[in-house]
Amino acid sequence: MKWELIDRYAKSLIKEAGQQIRHSFSSHIHIDSKSNANDLVTNIDREIEQFFISRIKTDFPEHKILGEEGFGDDIKTLSGIIWMLDPIDGTMNFVHQKRNFSISLGIYQDGIGILGYIYDVVHDELYYAKKGEGAYLNDERLPQLKTTPLNESIIGVNARWIAPNRYIDHEKTAALVMACRGTRSYGSAAMELAYVASGRLNAYISMRLSPWDIAGGMVIAQEVGAIASNLKGEPNALLGQESFMIASPGLHQDILKNYIRVKPECVDLN
Repeated sequence: MKWELIDRYAKSLIKEAGQQIRHSFSSHIHIDSKSNANDLVTNIDREIEQFFISRIKTDFPEHKILGEEGFGDDIKTLSGIIWMLDPIDGTMNFVHQKRNFSISLGIYQDGIGILGYIYDVVHDELYYAKKGEGAYLNDERLPQLKTTPLNESIIGVNARWIAPNRYIDHEKTAALVMACRGTRSYGSAAMELAYVASGRLNAYISMRLSPWDIAGGMVIAQEVGAIASNLKGEPNALLGQESFMIASPGLHQDILKNYIRVKPECVDLN
């Protein structure tokens, strides 16, 4: 498999798709909702996913595609080569702010992440990595992450997980917020993974993410030494929705051990 060719090809697609998204800023955007009123999807999400699929299926017909908007393949196993794509990660931000969203893409072979990409369309920042060859922001190699104590760390976490909820002990999460240096919530899982990889955040926590949210970012962040798992400390399976945490070395275990308690009755929180 000529991964260098696939890498150049994927970067070209991402940049072309990003240009299409930027051009859409001046056009009418049709907005729908999916699972709830705040789970937004636009015609641009759908068009960009179809753009990727049409090109990939033409040039790599043996590859499979797992896309957020459902135009790809019905993936039951991770066998073979799978492109895991979120055409616009952070659609609410895209609709309301025209910033803080990204294209997220991970290319996996038999369940192993080989190539990962997160493209901040507005700022023209492309985070990317190839397994075993380091991670980059545009053409600058990202350094290995250092161990950062919690009291000097910035944590990416949504404020609703500090309020009472059915997934985790919110009092533990509130203690985490009080113990760290500060918190941020950007509204795009892929962007937050990119920020962990580049040291802008030290950890990111979410209760429920899909494979296309994290597939690209995991390849990138793991190349600089970040540790990823679900909130039970298990590897993410990438075949459905899961809880998710990624952090710099040392900090991951500290948070998991001392500040995360999954409710015993919450059997669906993987």
